Amino acid sequence: MLDPVLRPLIDPPLDRAGAWLARAGMTANAASLAGLAVGLLAVPFLAGQLYGAALAAILLNRLIDGLDGAIARHRQPTAFGGYLDILCDMAFYAAVPVGFALAVPGNALWAAILLASFVCTASSFLGRAVLASLRAEPDDGRRGRKSFFHAAGLVEGSETILAFVLFCLFPSAFSWLAGTFALFCFVTAVARLIDARHLK
Repeated sequence: MLDPVLRPLIDPPLDRAGAWLARAGMTANAASLAGLAVGLLAVPFLAGQLYGAALAAILLNRLIDGLDGAIARHRQPTAFGGYLDILCDMAFYAAVPVGFALAVPGNALWAAILLASFVCTASSFLGRAVLASLRAEPDDGRRGRKSFFHAAGLVEGSETILAFVLFCLFPSAFSWLAGTFALFCFVTAVARLIDARHLK
């Protein structure tokens, strides 16, 4: 929901940084893997209840994730690169709830519910991309230049990062925050299903 609003603001500086990194020899795939490695550091930080360090790892992961696409656009974008990028994103998204479950045993149920909601949103997102490819639907470009169709939704990347930030800032409220965000994720998946069902 917020991605189309934020893209015009964040894309120009990311594009400049991506151009510099591409000239320096950095590849988009290397950036994707580096971003995942940084993001996964959030898990031990969360397990140790080092929420500030976890937040730093989460935000750095998202910065690198923005850079890998910019690097690709200044080198040679590939289908595999787009696949690797989304795979790393999904692995990172799944890791954060695991970290909160490890931090406090009482978080485990809500972390599991949140993970289930992530499975639903990821399936609705990727499945919708498959339908778009089969139907040769154009992407409106409002979420930046992507390697495949990005379906709109109540919950997208920006909302997920906002949720992760709130989890780290208010860890004692994780159960309430995770439950609320999981509900938004389930609504997003259902809305995408309805949208896909009405396509011809």
